[in-house]
Amino acid sequence: MRSFERELPEGYGEVYSFDAGDKKTIRKMNAIALAASLALLTIPILVMRMPPLPPVKLLLFLVLFIASLFIYLVLHELVHGAAYKLLTGEKLKFGLTPSVAYCGVPDIYVYRRTALISLLAPFTVFSVIFLLGMLLMWGNIWGYASGVLFACHAGGCAGDLYDTYLYLTRFRDPRTLMRDTGPKQTFYLPVPEDE
Repeated sequence: MRSFERELPEGYGEVYSFDAGDKKTIRKMNAIALAASLALLTIPILVMRMPPLPPVKLLLFLVLFIASLFIYLVLHELVHGAAYKLLTGEKLKFGLTPSVAYCGVPDIYVYRRTALISLLAPFTVFSVIFLLGMLLMWGNIWGYASGVLFACHAGGCAGDLYDTYLYLTRFRDPRTLMRDTGPKQTFYLPVPEDE
């Protein structure tokens, strides 16, 4: 089965779009991301508890933690890109807006399977990494950091998980195509002939 089309096939029409550049969408997704992150932060805060650190080590830890968040953000988008590149071989577009970091393949229309793999790749890879970090380093500062990174990661995947939800509920047809420009995903399906 093909993983993408270079042109929108005849008879297809736009059925939905998710635009992370839209202010209303940004507010909703940020609220969902914040709620998910705060809910998951209860694990490291209440269950793991941060070990006490002297002020200098605490400052160093905070600097390293913030750097880890930025590195994670870049790696998250690179994993999207790796999945798209492996499945399509097409040119990727990376970017950063005030509301979202992104990776897309704006010059093609990807089928459902390709889109789902790319959408879920970062969530899967980094969930495993951060959860393993929590378990393997339980009781020390890096286990705690892994727990906080997991919470931030899960909230940060809100847009990816929302698109996945759309595929699992509204766009189950394997003929579904998506154009992913990065901040905006537009879904297409064959339009019935009587329309």
